[in-house]
Amino acid sequence: MPSTSMDAIQKLYEVCKVSLSEKGPLSSESIDKVRAVLECEAQAARVWRSPQALSRKRVFPSSPAIRYRHIYECKSFSIGIFCIPASSIIPLHNHPGMTVLSKVLYGTVHVKSYDWIDKAEPLNLLKVRPARVVRDGEMSVPCGAMVLHPEEGGNIHAFKAITPCAILDILTPPYSSEGGRHCSYFRRCPKSDPSGVLLNRTKGSGFVWLEEYQPRDSFVIRRDLYTGPALNLKEDQAWRSCSAQ
Repeated sequence: MPSTSMDAIQKLYEVCKVSLSEKGPLSSESIDKVRAVLECEAQAARVWRSPQALSRKRVFPSSPAIRYRHIYECKSFSIGIFCIPASSIIPLHNHPGMTVLSKVLYGTVHVKSYDWIDKAEPLNLLKVRPARVVRDGEMSVPCGAMVLHPEEGGNIHAFKAITPCAILDILTPPYSSEGGRHCSYFRRCPKSDPSGVLLNRTKGSGFVWLEEYQPRDSFVIRRDLYTGPALNLKEDQAWRSCSAQ
């Protein structure tokens, strides 16, 4: 029997609770478990209240703003859905010290992602740094989940919606100012490599120079109300109650 939307979101929450920690995935097997549930339950998770909720008119209101539907967050992970109107762009941004699972629920999106070439270099986001191209192409339903690791897999990435689309994101651990996990934005900038040193180190693969910048004021991601099935957080609440005693 196929999962309902309530079952899907609950299963995703429960597998995240036992597989993810404040330091990220407990093991490589743990992230595989989360990915398997995400891919299996994604179709049911598309329906947030009723089959009519899949209507693009309802999911994508007249406003062209990118919207984020927050579902759940704790110190170990966050779950949410980005609703991106056609032609809208989420600029290159990073996920420092975080593992990210992204699943396109519907629509088509162009993904461009990079990893830093010199991971051992002290982090200085204000300087221009070389990055290796990991992905540059479209993703359409049906497709598998994309996993970004703290230092590989395309940890710096951008989305451009080819059609109206929705992307479910799991971040572990989530962004945190206290934890030093800030979201920074980047753009390509011209810089040459006359010696060919970087080209040799990347074995001929493409690379670019990236610099941190502040997106225009017109770039806004609006927090939207999640109207889907409520999560059963009884275990969460019981744990907090015991901890407080």
